[in-house]
Amino acid sequence: MTGTLLSIGHGYSARALAALLRPAGWQVIGTTRTAATADQLRAEGVEPLVWPTADLRPALARATHLLTSVAPDEAGDPVLRTERAAIAAAAPGLVWAGYLSTTGVYGDRGGDWVDEGSELAPATLRGRMRVAAEADWQRRAAEAGLPLHIFRLAGIYGPGRGPFAKLRAGTARRIVKPGQVFSRIHVEDIAQVLAASMARPQPGAIYNLCDDDPAPPEEVIAHAAGLLGLPVPPAEDFAAVADGMTPMARSFYAESKRVRNDRIKTDLGIALRYPDYRRGLAALLAAET
Repeated sequence: MTGTLLSIGHGYSARALAALLRPAGWQVIGTTRTAATADQLRAEGVEPLVWPTADLRPALARATHLLTSVAPDEAGDPVLRTERAAIAAAAPGLVWAGYLSTTGVYGDRGGDWVDEGSELAPATLRGRMRVAAEADWQRRAAEAGLPLHIFRLAGIYGPGRGPFAKLRAGTARRIVKPGQVFSRIHVEDIAQVLAASMARPQPGAIYNLCDDDPAPPEEVIAHAAGLLGLPVPPAEDFAAVADGMTPMARSFYAESKRVRNDRIKTDLGIALRYPDYRRGLAALLAAET
């Protein structure tokens, strides 16, 4: 299967998907905000489109598949705010549409498990904005016949995004909050799930994207330090350092949960390349060397 993917907000995860699709013959159009980034996308074989300056309608008319990675703001989803009518007009020509959301929509569960059927109870403003954006996209899908799929992503890591750089720079912190666990996902596994969904559309489906091993963040830092042969950063008590953390950093510790990923396996036949952070980090280090 091949086609033309329009990727709005063509960022880290979407670029991994494009790297998977292009060798198979796909055309990929990626939006970006600056001409400098457009040059970088062009070098990767992606047709760049500077948006929101450009008119999206010609690209939507060409697209068979639509992916949006644009985060919402307090005014709502920026894509729907400006492109609602254009997307509705293009919907009959699309066989698949994907919206990248976050597992933050589930909120804090005190370390308990959640799945795609769990109540949405976000504990942060970012999570609440995502819940509102998901609902807005679902309304648009129902109104326009858009074949929408929602992907709730756990913490993303991969090449250029992980603990190694901070450990080498001596800036990594091992902050300990008792009972705190996160779920994670390697960017290559995000790409393979999206590609599998594109090959097997199930409009209305919602998928959690995470690995099999939710773990405390301090364990990940300690393991990465061991891989590098560097000293493990000292443990810092969250309660003692929280006031000095940025609001963004503090927000990551506002929620503790374990996320189930059964649906990507049963519905899409996914076998994760990196089912836990240990294998994922080992692969990143091996790729560096």
